[in-house]
Amino acid sequence: MKLVNSIEDVKLAVLESFWTDFYDSIPGNAPEWCEIWLRSNGKEDTLGSFYETCVNLDISFKKEVISFPERLVVLIKANRPKLLELILKSDYLAEIRRARETVSFFVDLPNAEQAEWAQNLLERTTYKKESNTSICILDTGVNNGHLLLAPALNDKDLHAYDPEWGVNDHHPKGHGTGMSGIALFGDLSAALDSTSPVIIDHILESGKILPPRGDNDPELYGYITQQVVSKAEVQAPKRNRVICLATTTGSADRGKPSSWSGAIDGIISGVGEEEEIKRLLIVSAGNTIPNDWKHYPESNATSSIHSPAQSWNALTVGAYTNLTNIESTNYAGFNPLAPLGGLSPYSTTSLVWEKKWPIKPEILFEGGNVAIDNSGFTSEVEDLSVLTTHFQPVNTQFSTFCMTSAAAAKAANMAAKIQSTYPHAWPETVRGLMVHSADWTETMIEQFFRGNTERQQYSNLLRSCGYGIPSLEKALYCGNNSLTLIAQEELQPFEKKKGRSPSNNEMHLYEIPWPKDILLELGAIPVKLRVTLSYFIEPGPGEIGWKDRYRYPSHGLKFDVNVSGETKQMFSKRINKAAREDGEETDSQNDSGRWLIGSQLRNLGSIHSDIVEGTAAEIATCNYIGVFPKIGWWRQRSHLGQYNNKARYSLLVSLETEAQEIDLYTPIINQLKVQIAT
Repeated sequence: MKLVNSIEDVKLAVLESFWTDFYDSIPGNAPEWCEIWLRSNGKEDTLGSFYETCVNLDISFKKEVISFPERLVVLIKANRPKLLELILKSDYLAEIRRARETVSFFVDLPNAEQAEWAQNLLERTTYKKESNTSICILDTGVNNGHLLLAPALNDKDLHAYDPEWGVNDHHPKGHGTGMSGIALFGDLSAALDSTSPVIIDHILESGKILPPRGDNDPELYGYITQQVVSKAEVQAPKRNRVICLATTTGSADRGKPSSWSGAIDGIISGVGEEEEIKRLLIVSAGNTIPNDWKHYPESNATSSIHSPAQSWNALTVGAYTNLTNIESTNYAGFNPLAPLGGLSPYSTTSLVWEKKWPIKPEILFEGGNVAIDNSGFTSEVEDLSVLTTHFQPVNTQFSTFCMTSAAAAKAANMAAKIQSTYPHAWPETVRGLMVHSADWTETMIEQFFRGNTERQQYSNLLRSCGYGIPSLEKALYCGNNSLTLIAQEELQPFEKKKGRSPSNNEMHLYEIPWPKDILLELGAIPVKLRVTLSYFIEPGPGEIGWKDRYRYPSHGLKFDVNVSGETKQMFSKRINKAAREDGEETDSQNDSGRWLIGSQLRNLGSIHSDIVEGTAAEIATCNYIGVFPKIGWWRQRSHLGQYNNKARYSLLVSLETEAQEIDLYTPIINQLKVQIAT
């Protein structure tokens, strides 16, 4: 009997090693729908082999597939014994998760039963009430009487611009409270549909920026935002704060800064403050018009991101969707509008902007889908939305939530997890990690990779989907076959010598300790090098000149990497020349097609990310990275006397290969330890 038990324990351990969801949600003897994440070795070959294995094992599966550059996600229905067989028979499995219930299961329950589900989750949840990481929701107020929100949102952390507004959520559908449920739990459905412990490492704050009656003066939005952020900081000055804003006004004027977006850039950069505190502020991209949904995805392409989401320093969040399952009988004859893994019909884009303005949105999170019938009639559907907390728990505990507001709240949840894991990470670093860890799905590429040239195709993809969907696992952890190195530094971009005009000053040169011997031995095995540079600009004083991207930002920074065989001296000489160039439209002399995005496109805005893909042997000697300044008003407007200012930045560099058996991590970390000791 002991031998049998030992064998079963081994089998369970094998299954648990692939299971990345709550352990208690592993299926028993009854078949359950599960997400199977496959390592991709060519889409058709991988799927063909996997489907054949499922047929041989009598496992049901769906043909819809979510495709990432390195992963394919397939839905199967299997019990525990079948999952174990599948692990043994398939060579492509990377991880397994439980497929989620549609939210209608929870919202259709009577309130008494909903309360039981909420109470069960409350009893399993550990709230770190003294956490130094918070998410500050700038919205319509929050009702913190909900039993799932109350432990994380203290009364003293409820603020309003005007005390006469009150701090309660006055929105008819409880917008601020809905934001809070997602910001706190992320995926509330997954937390409810489990019996495992839940740990919340961050707390909530609420800043009411909208009046219960009437509207704010549009010219006051920037001031109101600044005042409410200040109130939260006065109450708790030592917190690492993620600020989340899902209130937007009209369409951004072809990407030009507005008074509100300019104020947000000032809030984030800390301009004019004694200590110049830097802040992480997440803003929703804004939503498309319902009348246009039937024209999806062209409706996304023609719908401009809303103000203040054109802010250079803010992390702007659009929406994608994996929600394509409609179970409600109220919508017979309706089908999901957006495909699995596609851009959400709600998400606005920057495709109609002038090309000189930043790439927006930078990232995407789940924002829900829309249903359409055969006549072209479109409608919101509960099953195609996400679950959150209701603002009137006396009547009901849960409600549905969607659009770019939901996506922004999910982004804030991820940012808080990164910040609480790395409490000393700068806001620039957290923002950089979210972009650095993002990937497009193949559906997004099929939808928006359009144009006459490859650069135009990438421009269309970026201005629709940003850099894609961030991965918390990639942002937080390194694997044997991948790792990310981070530098948090500052430099002085410009200087003014006596009798001369200001000129470019410092650059930083990094030598990355790649394991050259290992990479050279790998030869033709594909390796990916990714670099992300994140910094905050100071917006130009006064709105005159904001039409010019070189008059608006205080400074800019660029990065470059040496080519294979280019020595340190050769590389330093080349980027010194690039830093001296005043013609900012000039592409890097060494771009030459090796970068996925290219320097002209990636250098827009104040966060730049790009990828070099090559063989291990080619990447082996690409180990020098330069960070250098480009023009801004600190240099151009010398009469303002800011040319000697210093600028912070975060540089993120990662190296990875799909070859799971390759260990890049250990030799690089060992080399870093030697350098640190020296």
